[in-house]
Amino acid sequence: MARDWVTKVAAEIKKGALHRQLGIPEGVKIPVSLLEKIDRAEIGSTITNPTKVGKKRIKVTRLLKRRAVLALTFKRMHKR
Repeated sequence: MARDWVTKVAAEIKKGALHRQLGIPEGVKIPVSLLEKIDRAEIGSTITNPTKVGKKRIKVTRLLKRRAVLALTFKRMHKR
């Protein structure tokens, strides 16, 4: 029952949207350090990408932050 939300969210996800927003090709994994930096940043601010893959400067929007947090959540679930 606790994981029912995953199936609902998975149906609504736009596949590859986070990759496109970050400028990272879909075959390449998104670095966790970038996701964590987006998570820590405030909405409306601009961050610099700590990795060499993707865009150099990224504006943090509400949608980008939500997608990054969801990606982090899914990565943590995969480890369990």
